Amino acid sequence: MQDPLISIITPFKNTEAYLADCIQSILEQTYTNWELLIVDDSSTDESYKIVNAFAETDSRIKLFKNHGNGIIDALQLAFKHSKGDFITRMDSDDIMLPNKLEVLLQHLIANGKKHVAIGLVEYFSETGVGEGYKSYETWLNNLTKMGNNYSEIYKECVIPSPCWMAFRSDFIACDAFNPNIYPEDYDLTFRFYKNQIKCIPCNEILHKWRDYSTRTSRTHVHYAQNHFTELKTHHFLDIDYNTTKKLIIWGAGTKGKLIAKILIEQNIPFEWICDNPKKIGKAIYGKEMKNFDALSKIKNPQSIITVANKTAQLEIRSYLETLNMEPVQAYIFFC
Repeated sequence: MQDPLISIITPFKNTEAYLADCIQSILEQTYTNWELLIVDDSSTDESYKIVNAFAETDSRIKLFKNHGNGIIDALQLAFKHSKGDFITRMDSDDIMLPNKLEVLLQHLIANGKKHVAIGLVEYFSETGVGEGYKSYETWLNNLTKMGNNYSEIYKECVIPSPCWMAFRSDFIACDAFNPNIYPEDYDLTFRFYKNQIKCIPCNEILHKWRDYSTRTSRTHVHYAQNHFTELKTHHFLDIDYNTTKKLIIWGAGTKGKLIAKILIEQNIPFEWICDNPKKIGKAIYGKEMKNFDALSKIKNPQSIITVANKTAQLEIRSYLETLNMEPVQAYIFFC
């Protein structure tokens, strides 16, 4: 395949301060056979004018206005008009490293279909990057270096939304962007996982991820943690839940309670354990809370662990290993 077309899908809303840098980083790519499908999602600032000025000077930039509402509608519109054999996404406030498209494409061509190319990311901010984002960057990049991103898919989104590329046919097979499910990037990651689209390891920083106080992932209700828990539970039940096993919820905090509600609503039987002496023996939603030692007496369990404390997670993992329990088949960390 000689110089295939890459379709870059980018929604934007009120990012006038960053759009020029974003588009300029695309224009400076070492790989030049691309099209940018960029969609205005009801901006009220000068964003549209900025993009339009670029579009008037480069026919590869195709500007649209979202007739729907929200990022998913914008993504669907962009994909509808795309023509590339390869699909990637870009955020309007971020920056591509010059070789990003070239590296991702080379990796896909070398590995073939049923693969998704990903790259290392680096957060940057005018006010400094917080420890939480630094920690997430390190965690995510360590997974990407090995290509074992799915091993911790139930903790956080393991494929960065603006730093992946896939074959168009694989993208369609995953029914990407069609479901109206937020957060859409995490949902897409689960779709890659379900369809066994393998992650290609990468050791290069290809994308600079901008952090600022009004970034959508910080402020929009669709990216709140309760949506993450609902999404993870939905995909767990669809992909990894083993109906021959006894389902266990470990932990009775906010996430544990939300998962319990979902299971009760779907009439899925489960046991509930924790290590909080104030809750053990009491009932929540009609389910008695049991001590975690009860796990050793339950035959063929599959545990959803909602304990967030890192030290406690290590202790839990060690305990499960003494019971000869394997990840995913016997337990999954949701934090």
